[in-house]
Parts: sequence; structure tokens; C-alpha cells
Amino acid sequence: MVASLQHATRDVEQTLAPARVRDVVSAYVALTKPRIVELLLVTTVPAMFLAAGGVPSLSLVLLTLLAGGLAAASANAFNCVLDRDIDELMRRTRRRPLPRHQVGTAQAVVFASVLGLASTVVFVAAVNWLSALLALAANAFYVFVYTMWLKRRWSQNIVWGGIAGCFPPLIGWTAVTGELSWAPWVLFAVVFFWTPPHTWALAIRYRADYAAAGVPMLPVVLPAPRVTLRILVYTAVTVVVSLLLWPVAGTGWLYPAVAAVLGAAFLVEAARLHSRARAGLVDAALKPMRLFHWSNSYLALLFIAAAVDPLLR
Repeated sequence: MVASLQHATRDVEQTLAPARVRDVVSAYVALTKPRIVELLLVTTVPAMFLAAGGVPSLSLVLLTLLAGGLAAASANAFNCVLDRDIDELMRRTRRRPLPRHQVGTAQAVVFASVLGLASTVVFVAAVNWLSALLALAANAFYVFVYTMWLKRRWSQNIVWGGIAGCFPPLIGWTAVTGELSWAPWVLFAVVFFWTPPHTWALAIRYRADYAAAGVPMLPVVLPAPRVTLRILVYTAVTVVVSLLLWPVAGTGWLYPAVAAVLGAAFLVEAARLHSRARAGLVDAALKPMRLFHWSNSYLALLFIAAAVDPLLR
């Protein structure tokens, strides 16, 4: 009887051990916010194709993606550490690893630091110093300027804090050329003006969460019609700026055609959101997530067009 119980206990422990390992690994992966990392990398690779005027070195692309992914993961992990108190108050974020105590604060800091160091080593050893410095600048801006200063103090937090997410095109370009020029700065500006509509749409959906956590996102401090008007204006500027890449980078016909079509669709969706807000709808009834999801598709497809265009020339 005792032997049978001991065997049963060992079987249960052997079954649970892999599950615990998976849970720990999943928790650390969640700290890096993989979806944000993925979006940042989507804006890195097309800049490399554009800089190369065709297909860049595959090894360089992979090493730049590795280093850039590690840098973004590091910044996101630090963000999780610094925002753990407000993450616990918001429905959207309360299941992150730190609010659920799946990872200790000290362990998360060490993890984020190791990722940042690894990123810098890969950039310096396999890419170049300029790309490494740009990645470090993006991380420092995201952690110290946006997370620690702007986010909890100013309704325009994401407008200026979003600069951190604009660096990947610069990093991708410099990884290929070793220098900066006007074309990657246009891509930088596209991401800069795209970020507020994208983020404010999400903030409309989770306005109550941000209000409960005391985060002054624009939808918390202004009525919906005024927020959606700003979304519409920033969307229009995004579309205009996206078309500047055509003369600045000397693209072929594909990029401006795709940019025009995608921009028109983006503007229509933003105008519909503003119309619903003017009709008196609020929060989820506004259907802001339609614009949020479309904005993701817009940015990805626009940058893909920028990558494919030089292949046709």
C-alpha cells in the first residue's frame, strides 16, 4: 500500500515538473510582450530591404532581428517591472506575470538586464556600433522617458513616449548602410504619427481600466468626440507622411499605390469612428478595436510594400 502511494506520488511529480517548467518559461516570455516585439521587427526588416535596394544579406537580417528582438524584449520587461502596480489594477494587464506573482521583481530586473546586455553585444559584434547606440537610445527613452515620466503624468504621454517605437526603421537602415539618411527618417515619422491613433483606439476600449489605475490617457481626460477627432487628424498626417517616401527614397510605382489605398482605408475607418463618437456612443459601443486592429494591418502592409518595391526595380 505504502509502496503504491510512493509510486503514485512520483508519477504525479514527474507529470507536474514539465508543466511547471512550461509555466515558468511562459511567464518570462510574457514579460517581453511578444506581440509588441513582433510589430517592432516588422518595421525593421523592410527598412533593410529599402536600404539595400533589394535583398540584404540573410545573415545580417537574422542577426539584426535577433539583436533588435532582444532589445525590445528588454525594454518591455523593464516596463512590466515599473508598471506592476498599475498592471494589477487593470483588467487587460492583471494577468501579466508580475501581478500574478509568477516571476519575482528582482528576477524580472535581472532578466531584462541580461536581455539588454545580450542585445548590445550582438549589435556591436555582428552589426555595427551605430545600430547598437540607436537600440540603446530607444530602450532608454521607453523606460526612463515614457514609462517612468510621461505615462502617469501627461495626457500626451503616448504622442512623445511613442518615439521609442519609431527607432526600428533607423536601426534596420543603419544595419545595412552604417549611416542615416532621409528615407529612414520618413519611416520614423510614419510610425510616430501612426502611434497615437493606434494607441488611443485601444485606450478608448479600456478607458475605465486606465481611469481606475490613474493613468491620464487621452480618452480618460477628454470626451470621445474630441479624442476621435485627434485620431482622425493624426491618421490623415500619417497617410500624407507615408507618401513622402515615394520622392525621398525614389521608390517605384508599387509603394505609392499601396500607400494610397491603405491610407484611404485607414482614413475611412478613422472617420467612421469619429462619426460614431459624435453620435453619442462611448467606450466599447464605439467599436474602437476595429480601428486598432486595422492600424496594425495598415502598418505591416505599408512596410511590406516598402520592402517589396525595390525588388521590382
